[in-house]
Amino acid sequence: MAEKKATAKKATETKAAAAKKETVKKAAAPKAAAKKAVLAITAENAGFKAGDVYQALAAAGKALTVKEIAKAAKISEEETLLGLGWLFKEGKLANEGENVTLA
Repeated sequence: MAEKKATAKKATETKAAAAKKETVKKAAAPKAAAKKAVLAITAENAGFKAGDVYQALAAAGKALTVKEIAKAAKISEEETLLGLGWLFKEGKLANEGENVTLA
């Protein structure tokens, strides 16, 4: 009888140890890292993005949101913001609430 109890106890301990190892493996597994685009910020790059933004706004002929400008110019929202900053500093843009238009 004592042997059966000892065997049952060993089986329970083995299952618990296996479950603990599985939990540790799941916790240690690296999460899928989101890809981040690297944006090189140089005067030349900012100027090119400003040109892309300006062309998108000129083609639309109306005020657009940042997301709409990025889609029209086929650039990321971060690059759009870089170009917008350049154009705002140059006085080429006007802000209409949440939208941006050519000045």
